[in-house]
Amino acid sequence: LAGPTDANDGLERAVGRLLARRPEVKLLFLVGSCPSEVIKLDLGRAAARLSQTYGPAVRVLSYSGSGIETTFTQGEDACLAALVPELPPAPETAARSLLVVGTLPDVVEDQFQRLFAALGIPVAFFPARRAGSLPALGSNTVYLLAQPFLAATGQALDERGATRLAAPFPLGVEGTRGWLAAAAQAFAVAPEHLAQVVAPAEQRARTALSQARARLAGKRIFFFPDSQLEVPLGRFVARELSMELVEVGTPYLHRDHLAAELAMLPADTLLSEGQDVERQLDRCRAARPDLVVCGLGLANPLEVEGFTTKWSIELVFTPIHGYEQAGDLAELFARPLVRRARLEV
Repeated sequence: LAGPTDANDGLERAVGRLLARRPEVKLLFLVGSCPSEVIKLDLGRAAARLSQTYGPAVRVLSYSGSGIETTFTQGEDACLAALVPELPPAPETAARSLLVVGTLPDVVEDQFQRLFAALGIPVAFFPARRAGSLPALGSNTVYLLAQPFLAATGQALDERGATRLAAPFPLGVEGTRGWLAAAAQAFAVAPEHLAQVVAPAEQRARTALSQARARLAGKRIFFFPDSQLEVPLGRFVARELSMELVEVGTPYLHRDHLAAELAMLPADTLLSEGQDVERQLDRCRAARPDLVVCGLGLANPLEVEGFTTKWSIELVFTPIHGYEQAGDLAELFARPLVRRARLEV
């Protein structure tokens, strides 16, 4: 490992080459890792120095990625939390506005944008699609979390004066309705109007879910802790697909952010927090569930033992939020069982 002086010089050269090759870049993140921390490379100061060099056209921010191996979704949380101080302040006289927080595919964001427009709710999304379009933030900003793994981001928004709307997460029909209902209530939208706006999308979603439910009803499912999506996913498969929850494990359990989800889980659900993998494997082997949702490191060994698995990473990188994706979300759980049945023929 090089010393700090050499590392800083090398970092500045690398950033210069990158921006020369990619002049369209307007926001750049320096992500710390174990090597940079071992050599005491201060990426915060480096980011400030580079921002002075290349600003105002380019902003350079930093955050630590060390320890993210516990759950990779911490990376998004750390990134957005680092970006919160860059959000411009909203005037104190600004009207109440809604901020949807968490990365969503463009197609999903567009769907939500249309629903909020139909409800008459002014909405912005964080992160914005372009670095130059960051939403304003102030005491009249209320926000909905689109992802359950944004604890640090939520705290940073709270410290800037924004208010979180308590809601389930927009997975499946029930979660999406509850999420939209929280916004509707905050903006005094009549429940009858909300029901009218969402009725066509809800009907499409229920139709899409019916096929997967026929294959999944009564199947037993075990969630290993991996992505922090496990609790809302457990609620979805139990209530909308009629699956039986053997165990719902999650790396971190933010009871405040997940309060609505926890209240909707079956009363006898076994919840586990943290990654005591050996004990979780023992419980999984003893229960012999029909489907195991887990990380890549566990999936192949469990398949060898005869378990049917679903990679949890697919549930992070596949569009699964909202009404129009409810059927796709259900199919992600159905496909491994269909594959197993075909292999056994």
